[in-house]
Amino acid sequence: MAVAVGEKHREVGKSGTVVPGPVLLLGAPGVGKGTQAQAIMAAWGIPQISTGDILRSNVSGGTELGKKARALMDRGELVPDDLVNQMVADRLQLPDTAKGYILDGFPRTLGQAEWLDSYLAERSGGLPVVAVSIKVGYTQLLRRITGRRNCPVCKSIYNIYLQPPKVDTLCDLDGTPLARRSDDTEEVFEERMRTYESLTAPVIEHYRACGRFQEVDGELPVDAVTAAVMAAVLRLRGAAS
Repeated sequence: MAVAVGEKHREVGKSGTVVPGPVLLLGAPGVGKGTQAQAIMAAWGIPQISTGDILRSNVSGGTELGKKARALMDRGELVPDDLVNQMVADRLQLPDTAKGYILDGFPRTLGQAEWLDSYLAERSGGLPVVAVSIKVGYTQLLRRITGRRNCPVCKSIYNIYLQPPKVDTLCDLDGTPLARRSDDTEEVFEERMRTYESLTAPVIEHYRACGRFQEVDGELPVDAVTAAVMAAVLRLRGAAS
């Protein structure tokens, strides 16, 4: 059933009748935002807009905004909201954003969310942001992160809890001992969770108060999560438009 719903959304997206508009996909480390973003991009034909990519593009391209950002970064300072906002505004003027886009890493703060709302409201016919949060339980997230292992030779990926190799610690394909990323520890995960929650809580409450926020169950099969996210966007878009 979940696949059928996803296929329906995919067909509608190709017909050009669905305009998803700006979609903010939220979720703690390990919930699978990247996987879901790729599926939604393919279904609706919209780009993913990453502030990290935008920043790197401006810096490497030597734009005026990039030069200002590089000067700050070279001094070890954070790039301020107003500079990030200007870069995002430039990116949103490109034609591939006409139907919508998935926001990645922005808005990260309440100030950025308020700026984005004002910016979009000023654009003729601009749709507001709708936010969907993928929720996965703490224990499941911890297993997804700390259980990750990879083969340094063939790059195969395993999870000792959820998708273990046939022989403990060895790659199924070439028998190479599996490696673990140095930051895939419970201590690092807990710190990342604290950072995520402290940063996103005000953003979530902002969109919840605006009636443009919904949570979906991220522990469902991948196709079912995709279908749930897309259905949530369409529901929120109906209420927000």
